[in-house]
Amino acid sequence: MQTFRLERGRAPLLFSFPHVGTWLPAAVADTMTPLARHLLDTDWNVDRLYRFAGRLDATVLTATHSRYVIDLNRAPDDRALYPGADSTELVPLTTFDHEAIHLPGQQPDAAEIGRRRTSYWEPWHGALAGEIERLLGLHRRILLWDGHSIRSRVPRFFDGRLADFNFGTADGRSAHPDLLARAVAAVGGHGSPGVAVNGRFKGGYITRRYGDPDTGVHAIQLELSQAAYMEEAPPFRWLDTPADRTSQAIGDAVEAALEWIAG
Repeated sequence: MQTFRLERGRAPLLFSFPHVGTWLPAAVADTMTPLARHLLDTDWNVDRLYRFAGRLDATVLTATHSRYVIDLNRAPDDRALYPGADSTELVPLTTFDHEAIHLPGQQPDAAEIGRRRTSYWEPWHGALAGEIERLLGLHRRILLWDGHSIRSRVPRFFDGRLADFNFGTADGRSAHPDLLARAVAAVGGHGSPGVAVNGRFKGGYITRRYGDPDTGVHAIQLELSQAAYMEEAPPFRWLDTPADRTSQAIGDAVEAALEWIAG
């Protein structure tokens, strides 16, 4: 199976969904525990929330493989995103709840990690870099929007309940502050119970690597609380009313950011 799906548009807008994939190659699945094969840490249904992407003529890059195969939002050398904080690896060894992903003696060694990096990580990032270059050939500046979600309560990573909308721009380095302010204000107009900016989620590798306002690439990561649109336990049921409200808020935030991009 191809490691990603790519839908090309011509607007100055590129959506990245690196953690929505659920495919497990048989050779990888055979090394994993029964619990891990449920893929509990997937960004469930995030791409579905962005169903307005076609209307905006956006380019959309969507992962097909599970983050348990390899995490596309981590550095290829596996350096920590948040030094001193608990985090998962390029090839994760434990779930968000500290449960082992692999059967005893089946953890991937350096050679296997290198193989996955070549087979999965590099094609994704090659496609992402290629689309950024293509869109910069069409526009003076572009918006890279990296979409994610996580359970509202994950003690490993944060205390208490997560805000519904968590915007990250690498502490202001990956996008112009006025662009971010417009996106945040648009979400606030929907009366969200919680919006955080550059809090626990400041943006992962994708935001930090590709966001470069000086060259015209403005990158935002939006980490959603899954409680804002779905049930957080299997079978992860989609909830129509809150999901519609959340999708509308995201769409308004994206369009507000695009107004700045076009200005």
